[in-house]
Amino acid sequence: MKVVLAVDGSRYGRWATEWVARMPFTIPPQVSALHVVDLVSLKAPLTPHPVVVWNEPFIRAEIKRREAQGKRVVAETKALLSSLDLKGKPLIEHGAVASTILNHATARGCLIVLGSRGLDAIDRFMLGSVSSKVTLHAPCSVLVVKQPPRPIRRLLLATDGSKSSEKAGRFLLHYLQAVRVRPNDVTADLDVVVLHVMPFLRYPEVKDTGKALVHHDAERLAKAGYQVEEVTKLGHPAEEIIRYAERQKIDLIVTGAKGLGAVARFFLGSVSTKLIQHSHCSVLVVR
Repeated sequence: MKVVLAVDGSRYGRWATEWVARMPFTIPPQVSALHVVDLVSLKAPLTPHPVVVWNEPFIRAEIKRREAQGKRVVAETKALLSSLDLKGKPLIEHGAVASTILNHATARGCLIVLGSRGLDAIDRFMLGSVSSKVTLHAPCSVLVVKQPPRPIRRLLLATDGSKSSEKAGRFLLHYLQAVRVRPNDVTADLDVVVLHVMPFLRYPEVKDTGKALVHHDAERLAKAGYQVEEVTKLGHPAEEIIRYAERQKIDLIVTGAKGLGAVARFFLGSVSTKLIQHSHCSVLVVR
């Protein structure tokens, strides 16, 4: 699998790199660690960055600072990739952050990995929105890292019966190992909670359909070696997923990018965006 890893010198960027090393991929990933030097924002009117836009000496100094920072990030990333035994190389490019990351992504067999936030208060405002933009427009799957690296033991697969959530299930089957071998040669199964959130409707058919949906996905994962738990909830999808993930100490939420149909997509398609913005744990949005 090709991994486009966005790095920016922040702790979130380092966490994203370490998450790639921790993910139980079936095949070791080929990593392109991309650092984007954003000079576009310096020339844009009404920029929120703390630079006096119309003062050329300040702009030149800021450009020099960002170029130097880019070189430091690339050097640090190269050393980190080597220490984590990840195959790949760091790259540096100039442009708008989100669009430059997207330019490196391809639809087939590609995964974008990036932190949910950037460097400081204002960068966090600007770069924090990058994860939302990338998730919304990427032609491939996106992993948004929100916490320090940890052993990945519990996953939550959010399913709603759509083709998109079916792709999320296939990602677990094709790209991740259900059983991992730890350094002491002890095998450890990954636990997957298959969760479907149903609306508040007083129709038993809806409840039965939801349970059948969850069981269908759970059965496929169990055959692949995952330890599976089937859960159905009532309420708003994003809120219930976030609440359950926090309460049950889920390491990673896996969800499709869109919902069922045109109307459902308007509501459920926004679920992935809300998870990216409000979830306490990392989120993998599958396409």
